[in-house]
Amino acid sequence: MPTVSVIIPTYNRADVLPRSIDSALDQTLEDVEVVVVDDASDDDTASVVNEYDDSRLTYLEHETNRGGSAARNTGIEAATGDYIALLDSDDVWAPTKLEQQVETLERRSDEWVAAYCGTTVVDDADAAPGWERLKSFFGGHGSREGAEGGEELVKDVLMENLHTSAGSTLIVESDVVDRIDGFDESFDRYQDTEFLIRVLKQGKLAYVDEPLLRRYPSGGPSAGAVREANRHFLRTFADDVVELETEGYDVTGTHHYALASLYLREGRFGSGVSFLRDGTTPSPRQLPGLCFNVIKGVRTRLDA
Repeated sequence: MPTVSVIIPTYNRADVLPRSIDSALDQTLEDVEVVVVDDASDDDTASVVNEYDDSRLTYLEHETNRGGSAARNTGIEAATGDYIALLDSDDVWAPTKLEQQVETLERRSDEWVAAYCGTTVVDDADAAPGWERLKSFFGGHGSREGAEGGEELVKDVLMENLHTSAGSTLIVESDVVDRIDGFDESFDRYQDTEFLIRVLKQGKLAYVDEPLLRRYPSGGPSAGAVREANRHFLRTFADDVVELETEGYDVTGTHHYALASLYLREGRFGSGVSFLRDGTTPSPRQLPGLCFNVIKGVRTRLDA
């Protein structure tokens, strides 16, 4: 049994998939298995993976496209490692990522069941790095980046004050993943965040304070798509939301503010202002990011 099973879900990313696979196979912790789950790609993904000659690499393929959550679950079902590590197929790990995370967890008590790490956003031809960096820096009202703990961190995740890039940073004990039944396949967005919240309800999350993930962001989904996913996400954790809002934390308002930013960035100012009116009051740290979105939206409208 390997120490870590790395799950890489992928769909039509044959051009960038090798850099993710290589970063997983080239870990200083060599006792790994890498499970690539192809969610019915129609590009050269199969050929790209089949070029590898490494017994640690397994290739699984869906006959039809079932979404990222289902692809991760397929990988989890095939995994045999003590830990499950998640890696998006367009991201890259530093060579010591898994070694440092496993060592961190093994030095701690049994209540520590998962770990994440720091992230560096990398410019890419199809990315919007300026936007991603602004989102990261001008994030929630009180950023908790690098926070450690258990169920008390659910508040920070729901309030968007803790961003872990869980889909590529997270490593979790396999027993915990089995206990929570993997990923909720009803989610096509917020899937990593939803999974993380359920992990936090099982045990504590540790942090390795080094940028061990290089993330290549894309432009992201439309505001309308995020709005629908947001509704499903908040409904799923309705009990937590009600409890937090009873304590004075405006979870719904926080998410409305985030939606306002997306609509403004798309130049859909009517919807943007409506959500901004219902959202939380932006903190001084958030104002530059809000202004950036408005400017971006104006340019979008002018170019239309």
